[in-house]
Amino acid sequence: MSLAFVALGGNLERPAARLLKAMGELDDLQQTRLLRASSLYRTAPVGYAGQPDFVNAVALIDTALPPRALMAALLACEARHGRVRGQHNGPRTLDLDLLLYQDRVLEDSFVTLPHPRMHVRPFVLVPLLEIAPDCVIPGHGEARVLLAACPDRDDAKRIERVAFDWGLHTLRRMGKGLIASALPL
Repeated sequence: MSLAFVALGGNLERPAARLLKAMGELDDLQQTRLLRASSLYRTAPVGYAGQPDFVNAVALIDTALPPRALMAALLACEARHGRVRGQHNGPRTLDLDLLLYQDRVLEDSFVTLPHPRMHVRPFVLVPLLEIAPDCVIPGHGEARVLLAACPDRDDAKRIERVAFDWGLHTLRRMGKGLIASALPL
């Protein structure tokens, strides 16, 4: 099994509820277990400003899927949630990015590890540091040092404390706990 971090984001069709549902779907992936999830954070869009704010989070999973198979599973999950790839940095129902896979460094046409822009994005670094305060990004350094260097480091605002641990995981499995449909966002 290997530890991997996945960024979740979206800004269309009740994104907070969708992210919580997607967290559960990460746990349902073959040979994969969701270990932790950050709180949800609201951030302004990057690149194309004429769209709603984004909701972002980061999840830690333990998986036996190799990086390419995991990336394929993440893309399939996006598609099930109606993700349409159109405008670059445009609005989306769900965006799942494979950030880190152990300490692997990999670059091909399908997967790049670590994610190529994660080290300059507070909407990734803030939730990542919530669940992995000592995280080191291969080739870039300590995540907390990288966040401190970001000029917009304070732009990620916590909107929902999920703190997904095994207690909540057990409740979810029993049909209790995280109820995505109850969230207004």
